[in-house]
Amino acid sequence: MLNPRRKMSRSARTFQVLLAFATIVAQTQWASVSGMYCNDLTPSVERPHSASITDFGAVGDGVTLNTKAFQNALFYLNSFAKKGGAQLFVPAGRWLTGSFSLISHLTLSLDKDAVILGSPDSSDWPVIDALPSYGRGRELPGKRHQSLIFGSNLTDVIITGANGTIDGQGAIWWDWFHNHTLNYTRPPLVELMYSNKVVISNLTFTNSPFWNIHPVYCSQVLVQHLTILAPISSPNTDGIDPDSSTNVCIEDCYIRNGDDIVVVKSGWDEYGISFAHPSSNISIRNITGQTRNSAGIAFGSEMSGGISDVRAEGIRIVNSVHGIRIKTAPGRGGYVRNVYVADVSLDNVSIAIRITGNYGEHPDENYNKNALPTISNITFKNIVGVNIGVAGMLQGIQGDNFSNICLSNVSLSVRSTYPWNCSLVEGYSNSVSPEICEQLRTNPGPEQVCYNGNSYPAAAAQPQPQSPQNSSASRLLNPFVYISWFLCR
Repeated sequence: MLNPRRKMSRSARTFQVLLAFATIVAQTQWASVSGMYCNDLTPSVERPHSASITDFGAVGDGVTLNTKAFQNALFYLNSFAKKGGAQLFVPAGRWLTGSFSLISHLTLSLDKDAVILGSPDSSDWPVIDALPSYGRGRELPGKRHQSLIFGSNLTDVIITGANGTIDGQGAIWWDWFHNHTLNYTRPPLVELMYSNKVVISNLTFTNSPFWNIHPVYCSQVLVQHLTILAPISSPNTDGIDPDSSTNVCIEDCYIRNGDDIVVVKSGWDEYGISFAHPSSNISIRNITGQTRNSAGIAFGSEMSGGISDVRAEGIRIVNSVHGIRIKTAPGRGGYVRNVYVADVSLDNVSIAIRITGNYGEHPDENYNKNALPTISNITFKNIVGVNIGVAGMLQGIQGDNFSNICLSNVSLSVRSTYPWNCSLVEGYSNSVSPEICEQLRTNPGPEQVCYNGNSYPAAAAQPQPQSPQNSSASRLLNPFVYISWFLCR
């Protein structure tokens, strides 16, 4: 017979092993949603080789066009890519340029008094193919203008500075848009495609012709400590648009512009469905902003490749139309799921939370009208707001109810007599003021879940004890339940 002390000792050792295992699993799950995948990215990588843009004949007078100087500098520095990489320094001055393309293993570093100016001549912004997940330019059929700072198939790229400035001089582009005289879709300020290990930090971006920061088909992207400014009347000057990208961290930014402050995308209708590059593992933290025309944190409307596992926290939005918004429509297909938005402060916002199932806008007439999107496992938690017009407009699609929409600890000071407008949505709420619509008041059933920001949903109700008959997969999802079961055998 086994000695009771030895039995107890073995149980204690087993518990320690399982507890260590559980801790590792829990930490891994937390890391998948909290930006740990960006911890090894830093703007201060030591490059063994360095050059100044002035070494290539650039003149910082705000008048001389320096496109060739940037292109020649990057061509030269590319020879050091396999020797630890290189830094291109932009000193104080006003450096007018057209579009130029970056290289791998590069740091583009701006002095605090450096300003890179986008050329007002559209011919200095080359025309390139449409994104395959869009099938056309976002504004017009056909091709699109290349971003001011561009790159494709790169690795280890840093764009940084001591709060130097990149100014797109976008006013002329906004006029062309309003006057319907554009020939191609307008360019972003920065667009990197098919790239990994990207850092954009410690800079000011102003007056973008179109979107500001657009990583598309990228992975391991860190965007931090940016100021992004454009007139709030400027059209489509989105702040940061992670698009069909994974492992993206966006943090500590101030953004005031004419469209969404941070918006997650993943392709447009049939093109996004076919290209099938989802956006996932995205962390958004400590964002303050203002936008007249759109939302603080948004998803879509181009979401046909799928969006999942997004955690947004520490969001402060003032003087804006929407606080948080999900945009989709019949024909999009795809999904938005496992989204956790918490610790949000709103002031003078017209609609605090909005989910729109009829956003419309299609690239052409060839989309599948029966391709319905899946919107599920969406959690809004710890949200306060003052001077709010309407608390929420939550509107699904006929035959395609949006499910597991959960609101918890939401307190909004609302002007409207009818604070909530809900249709074709299902979910759960707890401690919501003013009282939410009936569809979200019901107590959670056994199948109802509220996504808790981890990489798997957690039960909305109090978890029930697990039985030994449960599968090993479900026990691994909650290793602490497994420990309790093991010790009680």
